[in-house]
Amino acid sequence: MCAGKANGEQAPRQIALLRGVNVGGNNRVPMAHLRELMQELGYEDVRTHLQSGNAVFTAAGTPPEQAAREIEGQLARSLGLEVRVLVRTAEELAQVVSANPLPEAVAEPSRLLVTFLSAPPDPERLRELDPVDFEPDRFGFGEREIYVWCPEGVRTIKLSYAFFEKRFGVVATARNWNTVTKLLALARE
Repeated sequence: MCAGKANGEQAPRQIALLRGVNVGGNNRVPMAHLRELMQELGYEDVRTHLQSGNAVFTAAGTPPEQAAREIEGQLARSLGLEVRVLVRTAEELAQVVSANPLPEAVAEPSRLLVTFLSAPPDPERLRELDPVDFEPDRFGFGEREIYVWCPEGVRTIKLSYAFFEKRFGVVATARNWNTVTKLLALARE
């Protein structure tokens, strides 16, 4: 159950996206432990999805940027891990799904990635990206997201989260379309 606000409204659900956990044996964070750590912060109805650092939760009165900092701090204190966290509200994630500039790629949801950014990218730096340089992969932009369709698979992707971090000086983490839509469904439950 979502915690209620003082006026009786439901507190908005939020989605935490942890960057680089449980990948290649690095930054091990058991999801049960992540749920406990988030509950210790006072977050309610914490649910995780997969082992790659996805959590849906309610944090009444806590803006997403503050929740991200609190989760990062809790991971550092409790596990000694420096893990970056991006948080979106359920409404923001719904906008990410509805604004998909590559609707034809939805038929291959494991090959459509959404790279979430900590801040909007510099428009001038975006214009410098020539789609021909990344073919057969295609990409499109949201407000703080970059959509990448990899018709030949994601193993050798040039447009990785690390590429965007370096190019735009932001924190980035990517999720495939299956994960994005499942997180939205969990946030709406």
